[in-house]
Amino acid sequence: MAEDRLTLGIVGLGKMGGNFALQALEKGISVVGKEKSEKPELRRRGVKIAGTYEEFVSFLEPPRVIYLSLPAGPIIDTVVGELVPHLSAGDVLMDGGNSFYLDSIRREKQLSENNLLFLDCGTSGGLTGARHGACFMVGGKAEGIALAEPILKKLAVKDGFLHTGPPGSGHYVKLVHNGIEFGMLQAIGEGATLLAKCDFRLNLEKVFKNWSNGSVIRCWLVELMQKGLEEQSLEQIESHVEDTGEVNWLVQIAMKKEIPIPVITQSVIELFKSRDVSSLTYQAIALMRHGFGGHPFGKDGRITKERETSRIQKI
Repeated sequence: MAEDRLTLGIVGLGKMGGNFALQALEKGISVVGKEKSEKPELRRRGVKIAGTYEEFVSFLEPPRVIYLSLPAGPIIDTVVGELVPHLSAGDVLMDGGNSFYLDSIRREKQLSENNLLFLDCGTSGGLTGARHGACFMVGGKAEGIALAEPILKKLAVKDGFLHTGPPGSGHYVKLVHNGIEFGMLQAIGEGATLLAKCDFRLNLEKVFKNWSNGSVIRCWLVELMQKGLEEQSLEQIESHVEDTGEVNWLVQIAMKKEIPIPVITQSVIELFKSRDVSSLTYQAIALMRHGFGGHPFGKDGRITKERETSRIQKI
């Protein structure tokens, strides 16, 4: 695949997939999208939209590189099953969602029997990363990496692309990443509560802005707290925090391997508690999660369903 003729197929042009499409176009990558709705705003920007998988594949020249921007769970198997009859040997499918790594290993094995290349593409950076430069941790065979790497490196920030190793390793690394994220969110949320309920009249937004500049704990999550507090106070936010359940898997893996992960485990339990008990800590976590991923405030039935169905393979 010539560097000056890179083309990416994207299945799912929602918040993440749509932003990746726009970033790709701006970086000289042609984009073909598969989406049920028309997406006129993306079409106007230059994305070629297909309504069927047959049409979608026909717009892409082999060897094709296709990024699935879809929720984890049975929908991945359904879409892959509908795509495969139209693909050619040597085409690359990347699962850019938070699929369970054992599911990804199974999918790679099944697709390799059809001479197709499957990459488990752990993706981080939220909506901002999708739009301006993401972080990719990718598992899979070298042949698939060779085809996908030129595209992913253009869509990543500097040093934001890594071939982690064999099939499954990308989604496993992303799973551990999500566990660390949960622990960090919990610690920052607890800190926000300590600031809000102390004996001093502190300006939380200014404290978090201060911490974002030169402090040991400066990070994007701290910056998101500061920016979120510019727009609303913690008391205005619903305490109920939804999640799609991946970090639950990590806790189960740790228990099976007898690896103590008390911080990550407690952060998961605290999310459970947020659904019954109101707390500034949970409101702060909700604010940060909304900032990086556009996650909703309060209950969301779609996310609850995804939490229940997103893992297929048992640990």
